Amino acid sequence: MMRINDQVTVSDLGKSTARLWELSAGKIRSIDRTFDPALGSPVFTASGRYTTRGWTEWTEGFRYGSSVLQFDATGDAGFLESARAKTVERMARHVSHTGVHDHGFNNLSTYGNLLRLAREGRITADPWEMRFYELGVKLSAAVQAARWTRIEGGLGYICSFNGPHSLFVDTLRTLRILAVGHQLGHVLFGEGDEQISLLDRLVRHAAATARYSVYYGEGRDAFDVRGRTAHECLFNIHTGVFRCPSSQQGYSPLSTWTRGLAWAMLGFAELLEFVRACPDGDLDACGGRQEIEGFMLKAALATSDFYIEHTPPNGVPYWDTAAPGLPDDWREKDGDPWNSPEPIDSSAAAIAAQGLLRLGRFLGPASGAGRRYWQAGLTVLGTIFEEPYLSTDPSHQGLLLHSVYHRPRGWDAVPPGRRVPCGESSMWGDYHAREAALYVDRLRAGGTYLKFFLDTAGEGAR
Repeated sequence: MMRINDQVTVSDLGKSTARLWELSAGKIRSIDRTFDPALGSPVFTASGRYTTRGWTEWTEGFRYGSSVLQFDATGDAGFLESARAKTVERMARHVSHTGVHDHGFNNLSTYGNLLRLAREGRITADPWEMRFYELGVKLSAAVQAARWTRIEGGLGYICSFNGPHSLFVDTLRTLRILAVGHQLGHVLFGEGDEQISLLDRLVRHAAATARYSVYYGEGRDAFDVRGRTAHECLFNIHTGVFRCPSSQQGYSPLSTWTRGLAWAMLGFAELLEFVRACPDGDLDACGGRQEIEGFMLKAALATSDFYIEHTPPNGVPYWDTAAPGLPDDWREKDGDPWNSPEPIDSSAAAIAAQGLLRLGRFLGPASGAGRRYWQAGLTVLGTIFEEPYLSTDPSHQGLLLHSVYHRPRGWDAVPPGRRVPCGESSMWGDYHAREAALYVDRLRAGGTYLKFFLDTAGEGAR
């Protein structure tokens, strides 16, 4: 179980984030110098160099989005110009990609981040540039919302790349693109010019995830432990009836793959922030504020509690909570990432930390329940922003070490003399480490609160 440091503050992380950004700059430049885009999108490192793995092109936005975050944190305009150019050159194909559930990853990290900076007044963008970013977000949102399966109870979901029968827990964070598309006044046009609300699809997908992907200890099945998540849920597409849990990257359908858990934690926490900022009239058409916030908060609390209770004391989890090599006391001792019986997944920690912080802030970080989650998030960052998780070797292109991609398929590099994958990085882990660092940097400086959605006045809320 996590040992929450109740004394650490945002200010205490200042030296760590400054060091992170200094290291990050060299790693981004190294990737830009050496990576051949003809190979596809960089996914994870092998022997310290970014390589690719053909499955889907879901990580390219994290690469260019990292440059946006680097500019945001440091003011180095070279990273901004690189991100702008690569977004124009490389990201249009992701906007029109009809075969994946990853639009919120690829396109909010690029078009969305650039639009956010322009609306915050951090960058100068003429009206046509603003419209370009807005159009990218609108079209991406509509394409993502069109990938739809209807299920029982009036719900539905954006189906995974596995097909219309498949709901992934990861997809919860892709809903951000629908949220911003809705805020920009966009709708999906269907057959017969039917106008389909992007907000309605966001809410229905989130409700389906909360109902089927998250467990609450309410006797749903023999493995119903409060807060655990299923990576994949399978449905009969003809009747819309739920059939069973499944998993692609976890150990089993009945265990918890911790990166999927982290996606749920951060996804629900961010959506709670978004819903709080939505006008009542918008929410009334989707079930009403009380109902929507109710199921989102229930899921956010359950998953965050599970993470705290099923993670070693330092806040960095193993890749799956039922991995077969885990010793009986794995929750009582920190894992050694170089010599653990099962791989550590630092990318899950980076994602989960931001989810804990956002949930804590939503509830009120000064006291009560909110403080527990807030301090837990800071505890995790205090661990991963230092060695052996922060990559200080300038020849290693990764920023956050000991990330795991796909353990069941054996895609992760195992160094000579080691038993498990270790010492490598992932594009999503590095991006989310940077995003978490920027989040706490802005809080420490009293700057504009970092969020994915837009304010109606076009300025960041403090």
